Amino acid sequence: MDIRKIKKLIELLESSSLTELEIVEGEESVKLSRQTQTMIAPAAIAAPVPVAPVSSAAPESQPTPASEDGEIQRSPMVGTFYNASSPEAEPFVKVGQKVKVGDTLCIVEAMKMFNQIESEFEGTVTKVLVENGQPIEFDEPLYVIS
Repeated sequence: MDIRKIKKLIELLESSSLTELEIVEGEESVKLSRQTQTMIAPAAIAAPVPVAPVSSAAPESQPTPASEDGEIQRSPMVGTFYNASSPEAEPFVKVGQKVKVGDTLCIVEAMKMFNQIESEFEGTVTKVLVENGQPIEFDEPLYVIS
């Protein structure tokens, strides 16, 4: 299927109230879906003004303790966090393990695609902040590396 068609389908999904769209052309198929959380977010933005300072205060308080402990490795995407390549495999990294820039830390599954997340920092993994199989958001803290 042509990438231009896929982009048009994405635009159609975004401009409509649909939450899921599936197109089949011969042996090729494309399935696009929106998470219901995405649809809830605009309501949070439209909330009264006093809510905004509370929201902005939370991110400021998170980096402060983390910066004392080390660098925060954050998720580059929304998806499901997996600490190993399969359920029976050993985790890519454990607390106390030394990592280098580019070492694989975990996998994030997004739309049936398994994306390896590589370390942006060199040091020792001091904390794992999410559990295996947990849904994660964009920019959510995953590891503390000091």
